[in-house]
Amino acid sequence: MRTSTKGRLAVNALLDLALRESAGPVALLSISERQQVSLSYLEQMFSRLRCQGVVASTRGPGGGYTLGRQPAQITVADIVTAVDEAGERAPRTGLAQDLSAPLWLDLEAVMLAHLATITLQQLLDQQRARGPSVEAVESRGVRRLPPAAPKSNVTRLPLRCTAPNSVFAFGTSFAA
Repeated sequence: MRTSTKGRLAVNALLDLALRESAGPVALLSISERQQVSLSYLEQMFSRLRCQGVVASTRGPGGGYTLGRQPAQITVADIVTAVDEAGERAPRTGLAQDLSAPLWLDLEAVMLAHLATITLQQLLDQQRARGPSVEAVESRGVRRLPPAAPKSNVTRLPLRCTAPNSVFAFGTSFAA
């Protein structure tokens, strides 16, 4: 296990997701915009997180991601190891690295054990204690559309359009 930007981004993205999933599945595009992370990068990370059962995906309109387990059952170690590349876990070679390998392996074990004691629920509780709710912050300055009018049983006739449907038809409308 290596501490990396990828691990930090994954923890931030899952915290963002957990804060907003009460309204339904969260689109990666919205996380990408809020966290200022490339959408394709997030897609790769969430693919790995989904394979490990950390998140679940919903397809179609209104789809997105939700947590695969309760926040109290997801540790930071689960998140970091899920997005960790297989190549980063490969044993290092070379004489200089082999001499100190036990030191780095012990350090990684201690770090992983510590991260396993921190749950996503703890991070959520800390975030919520810091300030206003996420929903309140997002609702400021956002224009909401009025609710749609209820559908009536009245049959409406299709609209007739008399405008030209192409540039050529538009040009010939002046010639007439």
